[in-house]
Amino acid sequence: MTDLGRLVAAMDAVDVVGSASVEVTELAYATDAVAPGVLFFCVRGAHADGHDFAAAAVERGAAALVVERPLELPVPQVVVPDSRVAMAPAAAAFFGEPTHELQVVGVTGTNGKTTTTFLLYAILAAAGRRPGLVGTIEARVGGERRGIKRTTPEAVDLQRLFREMLDAGDRSVAIEASSHASALHRLDCTRFAALVFTNLSHEHLDFHADMEDYFQAKRRLFVTGDPPAAVNVGDAYGRRLAAELPDALTFGFAEDAAVGPSAIDGVELKLRGRFNVENALGAVAAAQLLGIERPAVVRGLESVRGVPGRFESIDEGQPFTVVVDYAHKPLALETVLHAARELASGRVICVFGCGGDRDREKRPQMGAIASELADVVIVTNDNPRSEDPQAIIDAIVAGANEAVEIEPDRASAIAHAIELADEGDVVVIAGKGAEQGQEFADRTIPFDDRESAREALRTLGARA
Repeated sequence: MTDLGRLVAAMDAVDVVGSASVEVTELAYATDAVAPGVLFFCVRGAHADGHDFAAAAVERGAAALVVERPLELPVPQVVVPDSRVAMAPAAAAFFGEPTHELQVVGVTGTNGKTTTTFLLYAILAAAGRRPGLVGTIEARVGGERRGIKRTTPEAVDLQRLFREMLDAGDRSVAIEASSHASALHRLDCTRFAALVFTNLSHEHLDFHADMEDYFQAKRRLFVTGDPPAAVNVGDAYGRRLAAELPDALTFGFAEDAAVGPSAIDGVELKLRGRFNVENALGAVAAAQLLGIERPAVVRGLESVRGVPGRFESIDEGQPFTVVVDYAHKPLALETVLHAARELASGRVICVFGCGGDRDREKRPQMGAIASELADVVIVTNDNPRSEDPQAIIDAIVAGANEAVEIEPDRASAIAHAIELADEGDVVVIAGKGAEQGQEFADRTIPFDDRESAREALRTLGARA
């Protein structure tokens, strides 16, 4: 509980309508989270305006509102230029500035965020720094695993999570920092002890105006507050960013990288693929910025046997390799297929689709990449959401340079790929990783690529 006046001081308030001498018990930006004493933020979104739900919030007991225009409602109102921007400073103040105590290590980039974050979590644990975790797959608070809705939560949820970590005994946290979170100010007022840039490639252009806008969203994290930075200079955008950050610690496969492949000489890295070596180098560079000694770095890296849905091997005793990966972007698919080719003594068989209501430009690009780098391509549904599934498939196939197979039912596509596989082949199931459902226009059904692959492999084994 805190006084509204203290939160007003943290926000860029234009005016306060009514008295600021009220007690605030919690913060909320959705009406279903409102209870008596809550400060409700009227946030404008892509599909709805929180001001339209302010009356409902007051009926549920909201003690005060944060608004961009005064409303005819009988509670104090803090008028700000942008309610979304106001959430982070208010949340940081309400939850006692948790990142002033919690050592936050962020990872941003198009690909590699999740794996690098898992590696950093392991290194922090090996160094005795009692870490939490925030990322696409899950959050961990005091060692307890939790589900998570967004890669980087909204500012109110994020600052609350940081406070819960401190209260649970965590003293550090590895967090994925998305471009959406940067652009939407979710990470404002988060103090980073270190920040890693992995790479940048075509993605999220349904949200960002273009690649430059996407880059600027990432760049903003590094130039705001000047956090210690580790930057992959094997990536063109990383090299551009490093040129602006003279104190950045560089890593990657580039010859002039300060942290290169030799930094993990002698480490028994259990994650396959050149791209995972690059992820490990990013984690090593961040560890150096945090002053973590090499023995803890090595123990941490070697303790990670895999990351759910990230080039995850599915083994039911079959004489070929099956991997499930989250790759749902052009460069990610290209990287995974190159890694599969390195493993294969036979063919590379790829099953993938593209999500609906997302960047449409990448669909033919991914069709071209798959048909060029895989020997057999089976195009299927991913999460079509509100779009026509066949239209998404058609857009992918339009970019293919060679003939591809089409099987809209994802489980059937996975089973077909596994039936086709021979000894020495590598089957890549790309796009959904560790996701637990498949989203259609009118429903979400339980679905896990890994379980679907296991079921197909068991069926195949039973027939043998």
